[in-house]
Amino acid sequence: MSHKLLPVFSFLMKSRKLRAICNALGDPRFLLSILPTLWLVVFFVFSFLIIVKTSFSEAILGIPPFSEIYSWTADNLLEIKLNIQNYIVILKDSYYVNAFVNSIYLNIISTTLCCGLGFVMAYGIYNSRANLRGPLLFLVSLSFWTSFLIRVYAWINMLSAHGIINSFLIKIGLIDLPIHFTGNYYAVCVGLVFCYLPFAIFPMYSTLDKIDRSCMEAANDLGCGLVRTFWTVLVPLSRRGMISGYFMVFAASFGDFVIPELLGGSDTLTFGRILWIEFFNNLDWPVACAISVIMMVIVALPIFLLGSKSIALR
Repeated sequence: MSHKLLPVFSFLMKSRKLRAICNALGDPRFLLSILPTLWLVVFFVFSFLIIVKTSFSEAILGIPPFSEIYSWTADNLLEIKLNIQNYIVILKDSYYVNAFVNSIYLNIISTTLCCGLGFVMAYGIYNSRANLRGPLLFLVSLSFWTSFLIRVYAWINMLSAHGIINSFLIKIGLIDLPIHFTGNYYAVCVGLVFCYLPFAIFPMYSTLDKIDRSCMEAANDLGCGLVRTFWTVLVPLSRRGMISGYFMVFAASFGDFVIPELLGGSDTLTFGRILWIEFFNNLDWPVACAISVIMMVIVALPIFLLGSKSIALR
């Protein structure tokens, strides 16, 4: 008798599972999450896989300007050819290595400056009156209302030989000849800090806004001064926002092409400029895709390790 009941219970268990799956599919939260998931899969995952596939191909004269990595033989066997020479060239050629070092060095400096200034501004907004926080955040976001290209050209107008800064310095008699502010890495760093500063301010302010102000009051009651309270209470509690802002700025600015091209000129070699040169000047799409993959790994690996560490700490 018991053996006859087992299939019945099995059917009931399966029906419950099917009912649970149907209920999950009908859940509005599932329907709301499936659209952005499909968007990421189609426009990010598939696109990235195409870039990875192209990075293992060979450059040819044709349309498209690269060969396929797979082909069918006469015996109906699938033959796959992976060309790793593109990655070897990037890792060995001093031209690409210097561009890689320059990009890392430039982005670390600009991102650190962004986070330092961003934390000061976020802390100032956090300490301001409640009715002023909204307008101050609006002023921070105001730069997004202007085209990115126009913002960069505004800095060209200010830093050029006949720009506002040189004209002012000559007029007050501090210099006799214009100073060449543009065409170097310092101008690129200034442009990166200005354009990507809001990416550091918003996550830092969001974290600061969630901190209970009674923690600082308790530290003051226990004898901590303002400076000690700031370093021992506020900074540790806002660490997540600082890390998020740092990686947001670094990821957004690492492959930038416009700022190094316009403010740095031909003497500044970065991964973003080399990517443009390989794609549009040299038409070497496999090398350009290999550079894109390396850039993706450089940006994604620290974020992945940080996320794994935070999950482990939980």
